[in-house]
Amino acid sequence: MRKTGQSGKAAPRTQDPEGTRRNILEIASEEFALNGLAGARVDEIAARTRSSKRMIYYYFGDKEGLYVSALENAYRQVRDGEAKLDTDGLPALEALRRLVEFTFDHHHRHQEFIRMVMIENIHRGEYLDRSDAIRDLNATAIDHIARIYARGVADKQFRPGLDPLELHWQISALCFFNVSNRATFSHIFGRDFGTTDALARLKDNTVEMVLRFVARKDALPDD
Repeated sequence: MRKTGQSGKAAPRTQDPEGTRRNILEIASEEFALNGLAGARVDEIAARTRSSKRMIYYYFGDKEGLYVSALENAYRQVRDGEAKLDTDGLPALEALRRLVEFTFDHHHRHQEFIRMVMIENIHRGEYLDRSDAIRDLNATAIDHIARIYARGVADKQFRPGLDPLELHWQISALCFFNVSNRATFSHIFGRDFGTTDALARLKDNTVEMVLRFVARKDALPDD
């Protein structure tokens, strides 16, 4: 017997349901990042995928359900990348450096993530609030940076008294702005902040700013 969705209609047949779902989320993320929740069209998403509009509704319920799932997937990608850094065996300064470098690179390579976060802020987090998964995913980010920070304080590399959540906020802000405001800065000031050389300088400066903020002065290497 074929399964039925919430609408009572038979579920569409597919030989690779997980692959189909990933494909839908990938294309939907691009559409939502480009056009927002209001402007994205399920018909357009279906036309660009290996699926149909009916199949999309079967997997995700409705357009808003698809949008929430795309948000979850965007956060899952960055958190999965952080988990693969394996920083627990590194000295705290090197672990923090690697985390900041990863965040900078990830945001540059996944600009749809930045745009989706910007769009969700326009909605004041309304749809994010519908997802327990996003809260759970992002709790791991704070646990990660808290472990690095605690190790650094214990090893007398980091100055005490900082809040890991606020530190996560500050790292995110530096790396986020590099993508979110690149176009306006480049046009206003007549310099392309997206060139390979510019990005390399910005990345180095971002790492140095974070390390100098967190580290004890006597723990930083001599220039």
